[in-house]
Amino acid sequence: MVSERRTEGTPTRRRGAALENAITDAAWEVLVELGYNGFTYEAIAARAGTSKPVLYRRWPQREDLLIATLTRYWHPLDIPDTGSLRQDALTLLRRVNAERARTVILLRIQLADYFRETGTSFSDLRSRLRPADQTPPFAQLVDRAVERGELTDAPRSERVVNLPFDLVRHDVLMTMGAVPDEKIVEIVDTVWLPLLGLSPHGTRTGR
Repeated sequence: MVSERRTEGTPTRRRGAALENAITDAAWEVLVELGYNGFTYEAIAARAGTSKPVLYRRWPQREDLLIATLTRYWHPLDIPDTGSLRQDALTLLRRVNAERARTVILLRIQLADYFRETGTSFSDLRSRLRPADQTPPFAQLVDRAVERGELTDAPRSERVVNLPFDLVRHDVLMTMGAVPDEKIVEIVDTVWLPLLGLSPHGTRTGR
């Protein structure tokens, strides 16, 4: 494998994961600053202190490099297990709000040209970044609540199960900022739990 040298300071030999991490770090910086139109092999190679052939050998298509970069920066969320569906949902939404709001806004803006060029959507991209065998976070919360006996084991649509995340994401994109905590509580207590047949206190409502 070809070794790499930095263009500034003392030359540093980089191989394997160290080299690929340096490239995807540079690619992320380019994406944040220049958007998808500026996300070019030339710009990324220059930022990483390497050459375009090095990038092409690892990622023959620009989309390959984009997905590798986003996969590195789209960290999986820790799924809470507090023993209460309500607290699980609030904790998870607060993590989404704190850790993902800025990234979601950034990707919506900086990848607008990518979505137009490929005819795909943010939902399609999210599916590619999520491991194929991973159950969506809110489906995991509902499954645990069923196992605890907190919810009845009944069919529930994907839209209902994922509604809290969808509503928070909607508010993030509409306001271009984080969601106030009282709105997160409102989404869980007055919208989602009643749809599942629960009150905010965890008692069943008979639905």
